[in-house]
Amino acid sequence: MTAGARHASPARLVAAADADRRRIERALHDGIQQDLVALAVNLQLARELCQRDPAAVDSFLEEIARDVHAALDGVRELAQVIYPRVLIDHGIAEALRAVASAAEVPTRIDAAGLGRYAPEVEGTVYFSCVEALEGSGSATIRVWEEYGSLAFEVLPGQQGRDLSSMRDRLGALGGRLTIGSAPGGSTRVSGTLPLEAGLATPRCESMGPAPRKESPG
Repeated sequence: MTAGARHASPARLVAAADADRRRIERALHDGIQQDLVALAVNLQLARELCQRDPAAVDSFLEEIARDVHAALDGVRELAQVIYPRVLIDHGIAEALRAVASAAEVPTRIDAAGLGRYAPEVEGTVYFSCVEALEGSGSATIRVWEEYGSLAFEVLPGQQGRDLSSMRDRLGALGGRLTIGSAPGGSTRVSGTLPLEAGLATPRCESMGPAPRKESPG
Protein backbone atom coordinates (compact mmCIF):
# COMPACT_ATOMS: atom_id res chain seq x y z
CA MET A 1 0.00 0.00 0.00
CA THR A 2 1.39 3.40 -0.95
CA ALA A 3 1.74 6.28 1.48
CA GLY A 4 -0.93 8.15 -0.47
CA ALA A 5 -3.36 5.27 -0.11
CA ARG A 6 -2.66 4.99 3.60
CA HIS A 7 -3.37 8.69 4.12
CA ALA A 8 -6.38 8.94 1.77
CA SER A 9 -8.97 7.98 4.36
CA PRO A 10 -7.79 10.41 7.12
CA ALA A 11 -7.53 13.17 4.51
CA ARG A 12 -11.11 12.56 3.40
CA LEU A 13 -12.24 12.58 7.03
CA VAL A 14 -10.64 15.98 7.55
CA ALA A 15 -12.16 17.28 4.30
CA ALA A 16 -15.60 15.97 5.29
CA ALA A 17 -15.34 17.60 8.74
CA ASP A 18 -14.36 20.91 7.12
CA ALA A 19 -17.27 20.65 4.69
CA ASP A 20 -19.65 20.07 7.60
CA ARG A 21 -18.29 23.15 9.38
CA ARG A 22 -18.78 25.24 6.24
CA ARG A 23 -22.38 24.05 5.93
CA ILE A 24 -23.02 25.00 9.55
CA GLU A 25 -21.40 28.40 9.01
CA ARG A 26 -23.61 29.05 5.97
CA ALA A 27 -26.70 27.99 7.90
CA LEU A 28 -25.79 30.35 10.73
CA HIS A 29 -24.90 33.25 8.44
CA ASP A 30 -27.72 32.97 5.91
CA GLY A 31 -30.42 31.91 8.34
CA ILE A 32 -30.17 32.52 12.07
CA GLN A 33 -27.83 35.50 11.88
CA GLN A 34 -30.06 37.28 9.38
CA ASP A 35 -33.11 36.58 11.55
CA LEU A 36 -31.40 38.07 14.60
CA VAL A 37 -30.28 41.16 12.67
CA ALA A 38 -33.87 41.70 11.50
CA LEU A 39 -35.09 41.32 15.09
CA ALA A 40 -32.61 43.93 16.30
CA VAL A 41 -33.80 46.36 13.62
CA ASN A 42 -37.45 45.73 14.43
CA LEU A 43 -36.87 46.26 18.14
CA GLN A 44 -35.32 49.63 17.38
CA LEU A 45 -38.31 50.47 15.17
CA ALA A 46 -40.66 49.41 17.97
CA ARG A 47 -38.89 51.77 20.34
CA GLU A 48 -39.35 54.66 17.90
CA LEU A 49 -42.97 53.64 17.27
CA CYS A 50 -43.72 53.85 20.98
CA GLN A 51 -43.03 57.55 20.81
CA ARG A 52 -44.89 58.27 17.56
CA ASP A 53 -47.85 55.89 17.60
CA PRO A 54 -48.35 53.96 20.85
CA ALA A 55 -51.54 52.37 19.56
CA ALA A 56 -49.66 50.55 16.79
CA VAL A 57 -47.06 49.04 19.11
CA ASP A 58 -49.08 45.97 20.15
CA SER A 59 -49.49 44.58 16.64
CA PHE A 60 -45.85 45.33 15.85
CA LEU A 61 -44.69 43.49 18.99
CA GLU A 62 -46.81 40.50 17.96
CA GLU A 63 -44.95 40.46 14.65
CA ILE A 64 -41.64 40.57 16.49
CA ALA A 65 -42.76 37.68 18.72
CA ARG A 66 -43.51 35.60 15.62
CA ASP A 67 -40.05 36.40 14.28
CA VAL A 68 -38.50 35.30 17.58
CA HIS A 69 -40.30 31.96 17.41
CA ALA A 70 -39.17 31.53 13.79
CA ALA A 71 -35.56 32.17 14.83
CA LEU A 72 -35.89 29.64 17.66
CA ASP A 73 -37.25 27.08 15.19
CA GLY A 74 -34.19 27.73 13.03
CA VAL A 75 -31.87 27.09 15.98
CA ARG A 76 -33.68 23.83 16.79
CA GLU A 77 -33.51 22.66 13.18
CA LEU A 78 -29.80 23.39 13.01
CA ALA A 79 -29.18 21.59 16.32
CA GLN A 80 -31.12 18.62 14.95
CA VAL A 81 -28.85 18.49 11.91
CA ILE A 82 -25.64 18.84 13.94
CA TYR A 83 -26.52 16.21 16.57
CA PRO A 84 -30.17 15.49 17.41
CA ARG A 85 -31.15 15.67 21.05
CA VAL A 86 -33.30 12.55 20.74
CA LEU A 87 -30.17 10.58 19.79
CA ILE A 88 -28.39 11.80 22.92
CA ASP A 89 -31.36 11.12 25.21
CA HIS A 90 -32.94 7.99 23.73
CA GLY A 91 -30.55 6.32 21.31
CA ILE A 92 -30.50 5.18 17.69
CA ALA A 93 -33.95 3.62 17.40
CA GLU A 94 -35.87 6.66 18.64
CA ALA A 95 -33.67 9.04 16.65
CA LEU A 96 -34.35 7.13 13.43
CA ARG A 97 -38.08 7.02 14.19
CA ALA A 98 -37.97 10.81 14.50
CA VAL A 99 -36.34 10.97 11.06
CA ALA A 100 -39.04 8.69 9.64
CA SER A 101 -41.86 10.77 11.12
CA ALA A 102 -40.42 13.93 9.55
CA ALA A 103 -39.70 12.35 6.17
CA GLU A 104 -41.75 13.44 3.17
CA VAL A 105 -41.99 9.86 1.91
CA PRO A 106 -42.98 6.69 3.84
CA THR A 107 -39.97 5.43 5.79
CA ARG A 108 -40.10 2.24 7.86
CA ILE A 109 -37.79 1.72 10.83
CA ASP A 110 -36.92 -1.79 12.05
CA ALA A 111 -34.70 -1.32 15.10
CA ALA A 112 -36.27 -3.37 17.87
CA GLY A 113 -34.20 -4.63 20.77
CA LEU A 114 -31.37 -2.12 20.54
CA GLY A 115 -29.62 -0.93 23.69
CA ARG A 116 -27.50 2.13 24.31
CA TYR A 117 -23.99 2.41 22.95
CA ALA A 118 -21.02 4.73 23.13
CA PRO A 119 -21.65 8.15 21.53
CA GLU A 120 -19.23 7.49 18.66
CA VAL A 121 -21.02 4.24 17.80
CA GLU A 122 -24.52 5.73 17.95
CA GLY A 123 -23.50 8.83 16.01
CA THR A 124 -21.71 6.90 13.28
CA VAL A 125 -24.56 4.46 12.67
CA TYR A 126 -27.27 7.13 12.89
CA PHE A 127 -25.62 9.57 10.48
CA SER A 128 -24.69 6.74 8.11
CA CYS A 129 -28.36 5.70 7.92
CA VAL A 130 -29.51 9.29 7.40
CA GLU A 131 -26.92 9.91 4.69
CA ALA A 132 -27.83 6.68 2.90
CA LEU A 133 -31.50 7.69 3.05
CA GLU A 134 -31.09 11.17 1.55
CA GLY A 135 -32.58 11.47 -1.91
CA SER A 136 -34.22 8.05 -1.91
CA GLY A 137 -37.93 7.43 -2.06
CA SER A 138 -39.91 5.19 0.26
CA ALA A 139 -37.36 3.17 2.21
CA THR A 140 -36.77 0.78 5.08
CA ILE A 141 -33.98 1.23 7.62
CA ARG A 142 -32.94 -1.79 9.67
CA VAL A 143 -30.49 -1.71 12.60
CA TRP A 144 -29.60 -4.79 14.65
CA GLU A 145 -26.85 -6.46 16.63
CA GLU A 146 -25.04 -9.52 15.29
CA TYR A 147 -21.77 -11.27 16.07
CA GLY A 148 -20.49 -8.50 18.31
CA SER A 149 -21.28 -5.75 15.82
CA LEU A 150 -24.00 -3.20 15.20
CA ALA A 151 -25.30 -3.66 11.66
CA PHE A 152 -27.54 -1.43 9.54
CA GLU A 153 -29.21 -1.57 6.15
CA VAL A 154 -31.02 1.08 4.11
CA LEU A 155 -33.14 -0.22 1.25
CA PRO A 156 -33.38 1.34 -1.22
CA GLY A 157 -30.37 3.47 -0.41
CA GLN A 158 -28.87 6.55 -1.96
CA GLN A 159 -27.97 6.10 -5.62
CA GLY A 160 -25.40 7.91 -7.74
CA ARG A 161 -23.72 9.68 -4.82
CA ASP A 162 -20.23 9.55 -3.39
CA LEU A 163 -20.46 7.81 -0.02
CA SER A 164 -16.72 7.80 0.67
CA SER A 165 -17.16 10.00 3.78
CA MET A 166 -19.54 7.40 5.24
CA ARG A 167 -17.06 4.64 4.41
CA ASP A 168 -14.29 6.60 6.14
CA ARG A 169 -16.36 7.27 9.26
CA LEU A 170 -17.13 3.58 9.62
CA GLY A 171 -13.56 2.58 8.80
CA ALA A 172 -12.18 4.91 11.46
CA LEU A 173 -13.92 2.71 14.08
CA GLY A 174 -13.08 -0.59 12.41
CA GLY A 175 -16.40 -0.82 10.55
CA ARG A 176 -17.27 -1.62 6.96
CA LEU A 177 -19.65 -0.21 4.34
CA THR A 178 -21.19 -2.31 1.58
CA ILE A 179 -23.09 -0.97 -1.42
CA GLY A 180 -24.84 -3.56 -3.54
CA SER A 181 -27.88 -4.34 -5.64
CA ALA A 182 -31.22 -5.51 -4.29
CA PRO A 183 -34.13 -7.20 -6.08
CA GLY A 184 -35.82 -4.84 -8.51
CA GLY A 185 -32.61 -3.01 -9.39
CA SER A 186 -32.55 -0.80 -6.28
CA THR A 187 -29.44 -0.03 -4.23
CA ARG A 188 -28.79 -1.60 -0.83
CA VAL A 189 -26.53 0.37 1.52
CA SER A 190 -25.41 -1.63 4.53
CA GLY A 191 -22.65 -1.56 7.08
CA THR A 192 -21.31 -3.03 10.29
CA LEU A 193 -19.54 -1.48 13.25
CA PRO A 194 -17.83 -3.68 15.87
CA LEU A 195 -19.03 -3.26 19.43
CA GLU A 196 -15.67 -3.54 21.11
CA ALA A 197 -15.60 -3.35 24.88
CA GLY A 198 -14.03 0.10 24.93
CA LEU A 199 -16.63 1.54 22.56
CA ALA A 200 -19.77 -0.07 23.91
CA THR A 201 -19.59 1.11 27.52
CA PRO A 202 -23.10 2.35 28.43
CA ARG A 203 -22.98 6.11 28.86
CA CYS A 204 -25.23 5.91 31.93
CA GLU A 205 -22.75 3.66 33.74
CA SER A 206 -20.57 5.39 36.29
CA MET A 207 -17.12 3.94 36.79
CA GLY A 208 -16.05 4.25 40.38
CA PRO A 209 -12.46 4.40 41.59
CA ALA A 210 -10.45 1.24 41.33
CA PRO A 211 -10.23 -0.72 44.58
CA ARG A 212 -7.16 0.06 46.61
CA LYS A 213 -4.62 -2.68 47.03
CA GLU A 214 -3.60 -3.28 50.58
CA SER A 215 0.09 -3.34 51.19
CA PRO A 216 1.29 -6.57 52.67
CA GLY A 217 2.16 -6.15 56.18
